[in-house]
Amino acid sequence: MNKKVILITGGAGFIGSHVVREFVRKYPDNHIINLDALTYAGNLENLLDVQQAPNYTFVKADITDAAHILALFRTYRPDGIIHLAAESHVDRSIESPLSFVTTNVIGTVNLLNAAKDIWQNDFDGKRFHHVSTDEVYGSLGETGLFTETSAYDPHSPYSASKASSDHFVRAYHDTYGLPVVLTNCSNNYGPNHFPEKLIPLCINNILSNKPIPIYGNGKYTRDWLYVIDHARAIDLVYHKGNNGESYNVGGFNEWQNIQLVEELCRQMDEKLAREPGTSQKLITFVKDRPGHDLRYAIDAGKIHRQLGYAPSVSFEEGLGLTIDWFLSNKAWLEHVTSGQYQQYYQKQYKK
Repeated sequence: MNKKVILITGGAGFIGSHVVREFVRKYPDNHIINLDALTYAGNLENLLDVQQAPNYTFVKADITDAAHILALFRTYRPDGIIHLAAESHVDRSIESPLSFVTTNVIGTVNLLNAAKDIWQNDFDGKRFHHVSTDEVYGSLGETGLFTETSAYDPHSPYSASKASSDHFVRAYHDTYGLPVVLTNCSNNYGPNHFPEKLIPLCINNILSNKPIPIYGNGKYTRDWLYVIDHARAIDLVYHKGNNGESYNVGGFNEWQNIQLVEELCRQMDEKLAREPGTSQKLITFVKDRPGHDLRYAIDAGKIHRQLGYAPSVSFEEGLGLTIDWFLSNKAWLEHVTSGQYQQYYQKQYKK
């Protein structure tokens, strides 16, 4: 294998850190650059186990700063970009939609422009992998699945910004010939998940005996994928996906929110040696969020047929592994919930 420089944006985040780890460990002859702005969701403590690897470099940068991004691309001259950096929390997008436009749309275009600048139409061995979400497709009824040809129908500022970034990536492929692949993934869960999201929020609240908030009637349905399986899928598509194509990544694993939380409560009671039903008493239904999509469900048949991809664990197994990780990493959880993790960069890099 030729030595490659692969730049991963958002590599200190939840999904990004698992992708960085996958690439650093699996491709020791490649130089893996982790570019992250270290906003509230970026946490270098997610990567303590690889930070000293000889093929790993961390660069603090904001993808919305076009001049800085272009300068970095000209310095490191990446052969590949795996783009995960994004504002991703729906509730935050409702409060501050413009920040989602700035990061998810303009930031993506800045990366595309920088790639186009350094590659100069010499696309041999080059690839821009854009990581997106199933939320761009909108909402499903009780039946049906999203396919790669499903029409886009975003309902929140977050999903609208991701839909726009997807369109720009395809436009740069069609207009400039940029070698791109896209993946649209269902809900992820697993180690290092930031505790504003449903599963780690529930785990943290159960540990603290705080109410578990559930939107509406709790019957919103999502397809869930273990984050390490998502990192494996990104690796496959980046290296073997067909140029210009999209791949849906999912687990064929639908759960209503209330059913998911009840299973989580059951496992938590078992692992904490609590009386069965103890954690479930913490469930509290709260006012629904605006524009809440009823159901997402991914048809992941294409990535399975073309690339042989399949999830490695069932949801119940993955949920158990996730709970075990959080119970074994309470210091990480305390750092995140207190904000202490944000001091790690200054301490480690003395800047």
